[in-house]
Amino acid sequence: MNYYSLNKKAPNTSFKDAVIKGLAPDKGLYFPESITPLPQSFFDDIDNLSHTEIAFEAIKQFVTPEIPEAVLKTIVEETLSFDFPVVQFNKNISTLELFHGPTMAFKDVGARFMARCLGYFNKDNSEEVTILVATSGDTGGAVANGFLGVKGVNVVILYPSGKVSDIQEKQLTTLGQNIKALEVNGSFDDCQAMVKTAFLDEALTSKMQLTSANSINVARWLPQLFYFMFAYKQLHKKYKNIVFSVPSGNFGNICAGMMAQQLGLPITHFIASNNENNVVTRYLKSQNYQPQASVQTISNAMDVGDPSNFIRIQEIYKNNFDALKENLSSYSFSDETTKAAMLEIYEQFNYVADPHGAVGYLGCKAYLKNNKEAHGVFLETAHPTKFLDVVEDVIKEKQPLPAQIKAVMDKEKVATKISTYSDLKDFLLK
Repeated sequence: MNYYSLNKKAPNTSFKDAVIKGLAPDKGLYFPESITPLPQSFFDDIDNLSHTEIAFEAIKQFVTPEIPEAVLKTIVEETLSFDFPVVQFNKNISTLELFHGPTMAFKDVGARFMARCLGYFNKDNSEEVTILVATSGDTGGAVANGFLGVKGVNVVILYPSGKVSDIQEKQLTTLGQNIKALEVNGSFDDCQAMVKTAFLDEALTSKMQLTSANSINVARWLPQLFYFMFAYKQLHKKYKNIVFSVPSGNFGNICAGMMAQQLGLPITHFIASNNENNVVTRYLKSQNYQPQASVQTISNAMDVGDPSNFIRIQEIYKNNFDALKENLSSYSFSDETTKAAMLEIYEQFNYVADPHGAVGYLGCKAYLKNNKEAHGVFLETAHPTKFLDVVEDVIKEKQPLPAQIKAVMDKEKVATKISTYSDLKDFLLK
């Protein structure tokens, strides 16, 4: 499979080069040249397939032959070493839990898959690769854990100071080895802008091989389509009209769901559930796409004012606004409404949701008001104890810490503070 830049001003390239480069030379995101739907027999037989078998068939066309099928099967099996259960609330709403991996966030799958792909490509390479990644919360921990100790790979994570939870910060600043953390005086958008600038800085790229592990990287982004197939397998016998509500920040996850739909997965509709960073909600009302400075919320992984992956969504729909709007709804919710939803979920369903999941739940409810025949599945993207202060304040109940969280709580934070792109460049060159 070859990939092209969405800016259409760079040569097409291989999966390997797309993974290693992260971003095209013309600053564009890479997108696969073709999407071949899976045969109907795949979906007819999905109940008899394991998660590994489903994922292998779904991802195969995008990464072979550069990763041989036997190697890909091992990569997929190692990536999916935990469960993805659906919890049903009532006949209208379920949640898909994506927090059972090592860092208890949905990004574990993409990070683990990409780490193994890059490890395979780098196995005979004497040159080191530096992964530069911006995080609004969970990406940093997932990437740090996924790439820890990978041969020939250094990881540098930029995160906004004071804008990630204490546990998220611990997960990305305490591992050591080949993982370095930079605490940025600014927002996530500032971090992301620095990363994009670095990729295009020849003074850097002439001295080191830079790549990204944000969802701008195809190997981080594409494996997220697995989630939607796993949920479909668990629900399709009960419900024929399945819609997904995705807490959306950089829009990689919902875009991957749309790729699953392009592969033939029978999904009826998508809901982009936003916090007060609501660029896409406003776009679907006005047809005017206007990035804005991000604002800080309790669902911090969604605090993105200029979502990178939205251009991929527009490409899927051939930049046809009406076609996109037919398949995508979007709603925006305040922190206070989110807290009320967390309490409602706890009191009505005896379920503890994190703030991001609660935004997804609200998106489900908003859509179902006028679409009562649908079954809404909202994605629980992170374990609630990653947002302990907010969760315990809302539900007034002490929460036990899972083993994955306990393991980092007493470790010492190690991070370098920076304020400008010049600071980042100096750090990398040293």
